[in-house]
Amino acid sequence: LAIGLVFLGHAGRFYQIPLVNTLDAFIYDARLRLTMPGGVDDRIVILDIDEKSLAEGGRWPWGRDKMATLLDQLFDKYGVAVLGFDVVFAEPDGSSGLRSLEALAKKELKDDGAYQNALRGLRTTLDYDRRFAESMSKRPVVLGYYFTNFSEARVSGKLPDPVLSSGPFKGRNLALTSWNGYGANLPEYQANAASAGHFVPLVDFDGISRRVPMVVEYQGGYYEALSLAMVRLLLGMPSITPGYADDGASSRDYAGLEWLELTTPRGSVRIPVDESAATLIPYRGGQGSFRYLSISDALHGRLPVEALKGKIVVVGTTTPGLMDLRATPVGATYPGVEIHANLIAGMLDGSIKLKPAYVLGAEVLIIMLSGLLLALLLPLFSPMRATLLAGTVLLAVGGLNFWLWTAGGLLLPLASSWLLIIALYALSMSWGYFVESRSKRQLAGLFGQYVPPELVEEMSRDPENYNMEGRNEELTVLFSDVRGFTTISEGLDPKELTQLMNEYLGAMTEVIRRNRGTLDKYIGDA
Repeated sequence: LAIGLVFLGHAGRFYQIPLVNTLDAFIYDARLRLTMPGGVDDRIVILDIDEKSLAEGGRWPWGRDKMATLLDQLFDKYGVAVLGFDVVFAEPDGSSGLRSLEALAKKELKDDGAYQNALRGLRTTLDYDRRFAESMSKRPVVLGYYFTNFSEARVSGKLPDPVLSSGPFKGRNLALTSWNGYGANLPEYQANAASAGHFVPLVDFDGISRRVPMVVEYQGGYYEALSLAMVRLLLGMPSITPGYADDGASSRDYAGLEWLELTTPRGSVRIPVDESAATLIPYRGGQGSFRYLSISDALHGRLPVEALKGKIVVVGTTTPGLMDLRATPVGATYPGVEIHANLIAGMLDGSIKLKPAYVLGAEVLIIMLSGLLLALLLPLFSPMRATLLAGTVLLAVGGLNFWLWTAGGLLLPLASSWLLIIALYALSMSWGYFVESRSKRQLAGLFGQYVPPELVEEMSRDPENYNMEGRNEELTVLFSDVRGFTTISEGLDPKELTQLMNEYLGAMTEVIRRNRGTLDKYIGDA
């Protein structure tokens, strides 16, 4: 019972046991890898800022004139459905030399009419930021940005408008992720883009990225993730509705957030989330579960039209130098851009696993039932039966957990239940070995010289009924005498006499033991 209470405290979140959390993370990763669908999802394409692109186009970030040309190619030539950027355009582009020309126009050449006229004609061409912003206008482009939590808040760029106010969350005790700073895109870009979303995953205690917050809080506003913004844009920009438990009294009792709902004319899309509005990343497989194409090939029009026609396109990088590689359950150096692709595919397919807050109650119930069952039955069973019972319960709990994962899409913690079962079994076996074996040794010491080993074994199974106190019993007593022993011994030498007596006493002793008798003693001529 004490062991059960230890694990119940962990499951109830009164405290956390690091070993249990580590084992749960390991089990989750193994279960995820075991059940991934695999294959390549053709709906989503990743435009990769790869080594080839950097060699052709120079170091990143590229000039905004190239980015404007890229957008024209993607929408006019290739006809992509939605374009998302897993990068930030935080600084203005001064590579055209326009700033230097304008500085000359204000100083050394301010009175040169020809220069001023020429500059007016060049300004539209050389204002790369404006060209890039105009290329986004009225196109399904989603920009990316990030949030930070430094000790001193730092902000740059322009955030999009919040997708939610605090209204839907009022009166709910939620644990939404909050930030105190951000790095966003230039205001001109944000004003022309169709939408924007953050691309910050939640990194677990072991450094692995398993979740992404779909909605985060910043200064009272609520902002969506890049993947969610792209799905909403693809579906016609439906509003986001937080989903809770059943309406009525139960919803007041249970404040946990369970899903985000997107309502469209074609139906609703539900995105499962946990109490922090984070979604488990539905990894399809290892790196390469989506088609990667070099961004330079798209820029220069070297790709076949069908490679991008009607596709959901995410721009990101696999180049180590651009530092967007993350540790995930499916790879130690996994491109961050593919995380967004997995989330988009999971939202569209409805394949994201659920981890609602009520799994806490389910975990507590499983621990209580399995713990009580083993605590009551293990002490009554023999070692073999106890092993079979513990193994059966272990497999039953694991099988139920796996069935809920595969059939119901529900993530239920497993480590605490398994560790409880193993701990109770280990305690039972240890108690049997150290305590009961000591009782056997004591009985053997008391009776082993007089009682056959078979009886000592039988007595050791119930040692409380055997002691050195006297008691009344009906017994059979056998006295066996060798007739004429004196005469016989006088006629034999000592060696022959010893052999004779060993044969006789051995045979007689075996008969007594077979009949569960107690040998009192051997005596000489009496």
